Amino acid sequence: MRERPSPPERALPFSAPGGPAGALVLHGLTGTPASVRGVAEALAGAGFSVEAPLLPGHGASAEDLLASRWDHWAAAAEHAFAGLAARCSRVVVVGLSLGGTLACWLAAHRRAEVAGVVCVNPMIEPPAPSFFDILEGLLAEGVEVMPAIGGDVARPAERDAGFGGTPVAATLSLLRAVADLEPRLGDIRAPLLLFTSREDHVVPPSSSDVLAARVAGPVERVALERSFHVATLDWDAELIEARTVAFAREVTAAGGERVPA
Repeated sequence: MRERPSPPERALPFSAPGGPAGALVLHGLTGTPASVRGVAEALAGAGFSVEAPLLPGHGASAEDLLASRWDHWAAAAEHAFAGLAARCSRVVVVGLSLGGTLACWLAAHRRAEVAGVVCVNPMIEPPAPSFFDILEGLLAEGVEVMPAIGGDVARPAERDAGFGGTPVAATLSLLRAVADLEPRLGDIRAPLLLFTSREDHVVPPSSSDVLAARVAGPVERVALERSFHVATLDWDAELIEARTVAFAREVTAAGGERVPA
């Protein structure tokens, strides 16, 4: 098993020009492109044009993330996707956690343009109404930050280069977007490669079950036996990278049919 260091510079956006097929790779809440850089580099090495943007509010200061919301992240993801789609014949969208939610949102929103979707422990299943009440209660009490979620990794000494806490208002905006997305999951017709950790302390595996059951396109599921939530940095990282590259090659192969509108 090779070493997978994550020095600070790896938190920066990743971009590789590559060939005629493209891949958009999206990180999770409180994280940075460092958490998905292995996947991005594997796709770039396979000849894809790759963009792994730093989502708004991430990678700078905790204060920036406190002011960030779903609309900011969705706009950034759509902008990056549009740039890839303008120069690539077919584009795959890959996402971890929040990035997986964004990937599904793009696939539902741009269903004729997304060639395939890869999700790693995506946040898809809306929580119980009582959880919304809890978060709103925290905000009313002046609590802006909850304990961090980015460190959920089984592999010793491996951590996402994110912030030390999770912003309450940003999390609430994500969960509201998840609730809005749920009725539109049937609009996702592109093939889906879905990675789910058996043990995840951030997003319950049932979230993946909801996604797999609701989409209209074909689904390929991969269970991750050795990794926690940030699986792209964990023991199964190389499996995720290899399966993602194989899937992306298949759905973007020359002559492949466009996803129906």
